[in-house]
Amino acid sequence: MSRERLDKILATQNLGSRKDAGTMIRRGAVAVNGNVVKKADFKVDTQLDAVTVNGESLMIKEFIYLMMNKPAGVLSAARDTRAQTVVDLLQPSLKRRGLFPAGRLDKDTEGLLIITDDGVFSHRMLAPKSHVFKRYEAVLAAPVTAGDIKKFEKGVVLNDMTCLPAELKVLTEGENPLVLVKIREGKFHQVKRMFLALNNEVLKLKRVQIGELRLDETLAPGEARELTEAEIDAIFG
Repeated sequence: MSRERLDKILATQNLGSRKDAGTMIRRGAVAVNGNVVKKADFKVDTQLDAVTVNGESLMIKEFIYLMMNKPAGVLSAARDTRAQTVVDLLQPSLKRRGLFPAGRLDKDTEGLLIITDDGVFSHRMLAPKSHVFKRYEAVLAAPVTAGDIKKFEKGVVLNDMTCLPAELKVLTEGENPLVLVKIREGKFHQVKRMFLALNNEVLKLKRVQIGELRLDETLAPGEARELTEAEIDAIFG
């Protein structure tokens, strides 16, 4: 951010709509550098100017970065007229205009999801050339063979593409083994399709890590919190 309209700044900081912001400004609730401002189009330098609302300092954030423990049954979308989305789940203190999930998890997939309003950050995180790996835990319908692990290492062949080399590790043996999958792509239903190509089926899928950022297991399904700067850096490891 550089110089922006005061009402626009307030609207991006979870203080209501532009209309709400204009009302606050006109009634004298907002000051810039100690001086009450009553014009919504007043330009503010967000790097230098101090803004207060009702006497309290406003910590202006250009972008916000959230970690959510996505529950099953919720769409990875900003909005949908027919179904609940991950943005709908956010507590009011975290909501602001322009939020969207950076990448997606299938409706029935759980786990680590990043929600932000920073498009450049999202593109960087998702681009295969950035080598940001994603790790998933999957419960399978059948055991994994040594041949399956080798096919993951070479790149599983699907009917419309060959996946980039990936890692497959068995965490627990049994009739329905728990495995860890490490990929750096994020194609539609990719993990499920990879196992279907090996005549297996994913019964449950959970993303547990992006880069070096692990899911905060203290977050209940549907809960979210802001990422620290160190956690943001860990994504790009």
